[in-house]
Amino acid sequence: MSIIIYEHINFQGMSKEFTSSVPNLVSENFNDCISSLKVIGEPWVAYEHTNFQGSQYVYEEGEYATLDRNDITLYEHTNYRGRSLVFTTETNLCYGNFNDVASSHKVQRGVWVLYEHINRSGAQLVARASRDMPEYGWFNDRVSHLRPLKRQFFVIL
Repeated sequence: MSIIIYEHINFQGMSKEFTSSVPNLVSENFNDCISSLKVIGEPWVAYEHTNFQGSQYVYEEGEYATLDRNDITLYEHTNYRGRSLVFTTETNLCYGNFNDVASSHKVQRGVWVLYEHINRSGAQLVARASRDMPEYGWFNDRVSHLRPLKRQFFVIL
């Protein structure tokens, strides 16, 4: 299990490989400059601030040529049918016509959290790239808020 971080997009520039937790990337000369990465083996959790503080960012096994894009498509009905909307940022669905309507999704990139209620509350469903969900079951028609887990970090766990 390891993670290789790169200074520039498309795996260019300085790089560094880690096989264990790093509480502070400042001491590794990699603070605020990671633009792409590769994850080998188990997923890695990264944090916004030093000492495992702040927002969490999840990276599953794979190559991330850029770290600036998350996309999820929500569908009105099961099996990816009916109206659909693509989201790239955190969204409170209560102010539109897609609140409590979604029953399936496809994640093009990233990791998302879908919430039953506004303001990140209620039951939660984690959505990941390459793990499309054709039906939510009891969660059908209950999504009111969604947010991507961000893709930049300073600390690796």
